[in-house]
Amino acid sequence: MPEGSIGMRKSCTGVALRRMGAGVAVALTLAVGLPGVADDRTPAPAPAPIALQSSVIRVEPIGPRWDRVYVDSAAMGRPVAVDVLHGTGAGPRPTLYLLDGVDAEQVSDWLNKGNAAEFFADKPVDVVLPSGGTGSMYSDWQRPDAVLGWNRWETFLTSELPGAIEPYLNSNGRRAVAGVSMGAQGAMMLAHRHPGFYKAVAGMSGCYSTVDDTGAAVTTLTVASRGGNVVNLWGPPGTRDWRTHDSTLGAEALRGTVIHLSAASGIPNVPDLTQVARAADPVTALREAGGGIALEAGARLCTEQFAKHLSDLGIPATVSYEDTGIHGWADFTAQLAPAWQTLATALVPQSVPR
Repeated sequence: MPEGSIGMRKSCTGVALRRMGAGVAVALTLAVGLPGVADDRTPAPAPAPIALQSSVIRVEPIGPRWDRVYVDSAAMGRPVAVDVLHGTGAGPRPTLYLLDGVDAEQVSDWLNKGNAAEFFADKPVDVVLPSGGTGSMYSDWQRPDAVLGWNRWETFLTSELPGAIEPYLNSNGRRAVAGVSMGAQGAMMLAHRHPGFYKAVAGMSGCYSTVDDTGAAVTTLTVASRGGNVVNLWGPPGTRDWRTHDSTLGAEALRGTVIHLSAASGIPNVPDLTQVARAADPVTALREAGGGIALEAGARLCTEQFAKHLSDLGIPATVSYEDTGIHGWADFTAQLAPAWQTLATALVPQSVPR
């Protein structure tokens, strides 16, 4: 798998799929009738996180080195469950916050489908996996949503959860955030909106703009796909809150943060086809795989555009592209090891990542 710093390589597959991804984005934009960019002024980052009083209220052991931890959240108005994978070694250890995709069910799909427990079993890092953020963009919403409820994820993840979970873990204070798909966009938003709060950030198969046509369409469809009304998120597309959550416009705030970006190509590979063939309902699985092809082609385009923008600004990043793979967990799982290799340089620089 080719890896390297921005600008070193773009595979023939990525170039060939550029038109495909652009076509997908245009089709999505027309489908939802989104406006173009309303204002191109560079947004100011969000205020630095202020630790809000929060605490661990219950711990349920799930398995070896795996606990389910409930954290009281005033911002969310309820206890929020997170799964914790305890790292190796005596500690203190760094903390990795690993965000799920759009489904964000009651147990993270990184655990259900992404083999995160197995992957991190021998790693010297504590991994915190929030759950229940379906379609939320891991953001603070302007208003409650009739379907998706009350979401104040940014406040919870930056101002409440660290102050509760890191003392519980006896953390060494070094933290990173990473995510896949919706979680990739969420992770990059948190990193650019809170400069220096995270030592490193990794986005896997994500889009990082919210105001260009592609990014606005992806954000709108992400929320709508789970029944939400995107106007409850940041107001009408193109307005101020959309700009302040755009990681391309806010990229300068990422300078000094270790960055990893990755995406596949949208071309199915053997694991993808095997997964379809073994599904209980192969016809439905094949239909979903078709959607995964388009989504990953779009994510590849988004990633290439964001990587180029970082390069133009002279902001270093590690970029990893897979020549095959669709928007599905078999391929997300393959992106985790390269992402960890980059994150580890900031979190555990004395160790050799595997």
